[in-house]
Amino acid sequence: MDHEWVAAPVGIDAHRWISRTSCRTILVVVHSMVSCHRLLDVVDLVETDPRVQVVFTVGPDVFNGGVDGHLRELGALVIPWHQAVRSNVDLVLAASHGGLHELHSPVLLMAHGAGHGKLVPPAGHGGPPARRSVVYGLDPQRLVRDGRVLASTIVLAHRAERDVLSEQCPDALPAVVLAGDICLDRLVASLHRRDDYRRALGVTAHQRLVVVSSTWGSDGLFGRFPGLLTDLLEQLSADRFRVAALLHPAVWAAHGQRQIRAWTRASRDAGLILLRPADDWRALVAAADYVVGDHGSVTAYAAAAGIAILRIASPAAGVTTPGSAQDFVLRHAVRLQPQRPLEAQLLTAGRLDAEVGCLLSSHPGAATQLLRRAVYQRLGLSRPQRRRVAEAVPAPATRRP
Repeated sequence: MDHEWVAAPVGIDAHRWISRTSCRTILVVVHSMVSCHRLLDVVDLVETDPRVQVVFTVGPDVFNGGVDGHLRELGALVIPWHQAVRSNVDLVLAASHGGLHELHSPVLLMAHGAGHGKLVPPAGHGGPPARRSVVYGLDPQRLVRDGRVLASTIVLAHRAERDVLSEQCPDALPAVVLAGDICLDRLVASLHRRDDYRRALGVTAHQRLVVVSSTWGSDGLFGRFPGLLTDLLEQLSADRFRVAALLHPAVWAAHGQRQIRAWTRASRDAGLILLRPADDWRALVAAADYVVGDHGSVTAYAAAAGIAILRIASPAAGVTTPGSAQDFVLRHAVRLQPQRPLEAQLLTAGRLDAEVGCLLSSHPGAATQLLRRAVYQRLGLSRPQRRRVAEAVPAPATRRP
């Protein structure tokens, strides 16, 4: 990671070097590849405005490996973290919490997954665990520091999240903006490009695409059922099926891209499609006929988009937030039993789109407008007259990882 201080467009003498003056500056704090995908959806709503300058920094996070390189591949202007915490900007965008208390500017904070669907796991040390379950991301531990709510704007996707916040951290309620879920809206907007995505992936018209999605950690599908990809490739006819894997970017960050490619080499040689962590996973989900998933966000999003779902058994109670989309999928989706023949089980996969979609967003289809309004209000700028709508994501790259 480049640690040199960047002279422009931020800094006390940046005016000497810049060509456009009087721009509002947005600092995008990217903690991980997952938060990067979510934040780029928001950045896209404002970065074409000639009154706005966007810069990026990599926030402190255990899974921030590879983020700096990806941002630079995108052509983003990246400033080092030690400069970010000594800079004043007009607005900070973030989708995670690490280091936000070190910044000196108004923060717009949003979730980086499917709402706030997971509970805070108890730490492996210290005293006895707390008896009360806490929803991750809506708790004072992450939202409050030194007697003040860290974020000036807290973007929530659903009214139910505001209800949870009112119980867990009522001091943060004045900062709440209900804006729906831009990730879901873009996934739904991408469904009409299904055939384009399938062609880019090399899936023929008569093949069924089975996408296996795993969240990170030892309780995710990739950790609990390491042989499932091999079993699917062996049991499903290559003439009639293609198999793809979506591994949470934190899986790649924790083990290293070389190691993941090594572990999946035999499967890839047998035809497995494996997207890189930098690729937009929504194209693969939009192209899928079936998604086999766990308690992660991708399974919930796929269900909300109307894809047929099979889920693996829940690793333990108390993982997902009661009443959340992830919790609904675990309770209602058909369970895959890896030890039984797999092709016959695919035929039992069901669709849960109406129920799950209602749990993910209180404002379906409106997130683009609502988020754009929130950002421009914080910047103190009038919104451009041109209306923006949720756009389909690009087709996946045809290269192998």
